[in-house]
Amino acid sequence: MTENTPDGDRIAKVLSRSGVASRREAERMIEAGRVSVNGKTITSPALNVTDRDRIVVDGKPVGKPEAPRLWLYHKPAGLVTTASDDQGRETVFDKLPEDLPRVMSVGRLDINSEGLLLLTNDGGIKRRLELPSTGWLRRYRVRIKGSVSEAKLDELRAGITVEGVNYQPMIVTFDRQQGANAWLTISIREGKNREIRRAMEAVGTIVNRLIRVSYGPFQLGNLAAGAVEEVKGRVLRDQLGMAAPEPATRARKPVQRPRKPGSEGPRPQRGAPKRR
Repeated sequence: MTENTPDGDRIAKVLSRSGVASRREAERMIEAGRVSVNGKTITSPALNVTDRDRIVVDGKPVGKPEAPRLWLYHKPAGLVTTASDDQGRETVFDKLPEDLPRVMSVGRLDINSEGLLLLTNDGGIKRRLELPSTGWLRRYRVRIKGSVSEAKLDELRAGITVEGVNYQPMIVTFDRQQGANAWLTISIREGKNREIRRAMEAVGTIVNRLIRVSYGPFQLGNLAAGAVEEVKGRVLRDQLGMAAPEPATRARKPVQRPRKPGSEGPRPQRGAPKRR
C-alpha cells in the first residue's frame, strides 16, 4: 500500500544524482561507512532520503542535486580514466578544470588512448549512455603499424572472437598509408575493454595510436587536447530527452590546455582517398 512506501529516493540514487559517484560506487561508499544521514553513519543503501535530510560524505555535506549536465572532454594519452590509481599515475580527474563540478566518466578510454570522453554529473545519464542496448556508434581514428589486407579487415566486418570474447561486426574503412603506418576509421557499438586493440592484434597488426572522434551524436570536432566543453541544454533535450539546465548552468567556453610538442595528430578527414 502507498501509505507504507517511504518518502524520497534511495540514498545511492540521490548521491549519484548529486554527482558524488555512480550509484554502484555510492553503495560501496555507504557500506564502507563513509556516508552519514542526519548525523548518523549508515552502512546499508536500503534507505530513502528526502530534501529534508542532511547527507554528509567523507565529512563534506552533499548539496541538492544539480540539473543533469554533460561535457565533452578531449582526453590526452597518458591519463587513466579512474578516480584514483593505485600505481600513482595521473588520472583524467587530476587534469580537469578546478571550476568543473564533481563528474563521472561515461565509459573509459585506456591510458594509451585519446580523444572524446564524455563526463556527466548525473548517474542516470551515465547509465543511459553506457547501456549496450542504446547501440550508439563509437567512432575511432586508428593508426596501425605496417598495413593490413582487405581480407583481414573483412574478418572484423563480419565479427570476430578473440580468446573467447565475441566482438560484434565493426565498420572499418582503410583511409591511407602514411610511411610505415596506416590510418583506419573504425566504428563499434559495444565498446568492450580494449576491443579495437585486441581485434587488430587478432588479425596480425598492432595499434600504435587510437583516437575516439565520436560517441553517438557527440563529436570531438576541433576540441583541443585537454579541453572541456559543456553540451548545450538544447542538445541534451534533443538527444536524450533531458530537460534543459537552468540559465546559470549553460555551456561556457572550452578550457584550453597546452599540448605537448609533437602531440598533434591528423584530423579525421572527409572524403579520404580509398585504398586501391
